[in-house]
Amino acid sequence: SLDGAALVTDQWQEVVEHPEVDLVLVLTPDALHFEPVMECAARQKHVVCEKPVGIDARQAYTMWQALRKAGVFHFVPYWTRYHPLFLRARQYVDEGRLGVVQGVVYRWHNPRPTNMPYTWRDDARLSAAGSIADVGSHAYDTIRFILREEAQSVVAHSETVMPAKPDVGEVDLGEAIAWCEQHANAGASRGGGTPDFCQLLLRFPSGVRGCMILSHASYYRKGFAPELELHGTDGSLAIDRFSGELRFSDSPDPASVVETITEDIPENRFGSVVFPALSKHLAGNSGDDRDSQNDWPDMQDAWRVQVFVDAVVTSARQRQWIELSGVEASSAGPAEFQQV
Repeated sequence: SLDGAALVTDQWQEVVEHPEVDLVLVLTPDALHFEPVMECAARQKHVVCEKPVGIDARQAYTMWQALRKAGVFHFVPYWTRYHPLFLRARQYVDEGRLGVVQGVVYRWHNPRPTNMPYTWRDDARLSAAGSIADVGSHAYDTIRFILREEAQSVVAHSETVMPAKPDVGEVDLGEAIAWCEQHANAGASRGGGTPDFCQLLLRFPSGVRGCMILSHASYYRKGFAPELELHGTDGSLAIDRFSGELRFSDSPDPASVVETITEDIPENRFGSVVFPALSKHLAGNSGDDRDSQNDWPDMQDAWRVQVFVDAVVTSARQRQWIELSGVEASSAGPAEFQQV
């Protein structure tokens, strides 16, 4: 056994079918989530599924409905909403300190090394939508969490801006980063098939207007501007996880630092977030229909985030504004596993 494990296997079916397994973590590439999650629902196993939860919103909706009907716990790790700075921003909005929120700006720059090898995230067969789905899902969930509303429409531009990457075989993110720390380049290279840069505009039903930049490009470095800005009729707020600073202004004068929060999300996130949520579910305190909402990120959140991702992808392809309601309506139908 490994670390006391009763079963070590490379077959996910053996995990889901094991009689002593109650909670399954689905951490495979995006396109490989659907089948194990649906099997978990069929066998009434609790699920923690990495985001993005599927290849599109229809898969996300189908998984949510299956898990909901099975009555099992489901959790999707949108960790960013648990960061103390973003929780504080939500409090500012809830307390009305910004007045009526009018605008939001989100910059998610996650630069990869220039010699970063090709991974499954660059493969359109396995990745839902590159950086749009990877970091965009976190960014959008954070905004909707703070504002307590969904976007109404989006218009976007996306592309693959980084050149072909070293091809060193099948490596995961950690292995790829470790490789590029020890090597300058590889003999073979492979072009990415998913967007690593996206800029977009959002409109919300309340009238909030937003803009976002989502990037894994090496030259969009972070720390030069606040990660998130919220602008309202009575005040503006800016937060930056890298400095821990929360800035606020209720006048035309430049914002001043009103708080510095260096605390991060607890390292043991299962102990601090997942297991308490599971305990609430087991105690009967969970939402079980489309109109109720858990106080932890779940598959319903994942579906709504995937609706946003699909709308952004469609907008970038069609070069026009896309209403999320249309994507939402078309996603509310059965999906099937797509063989990769």
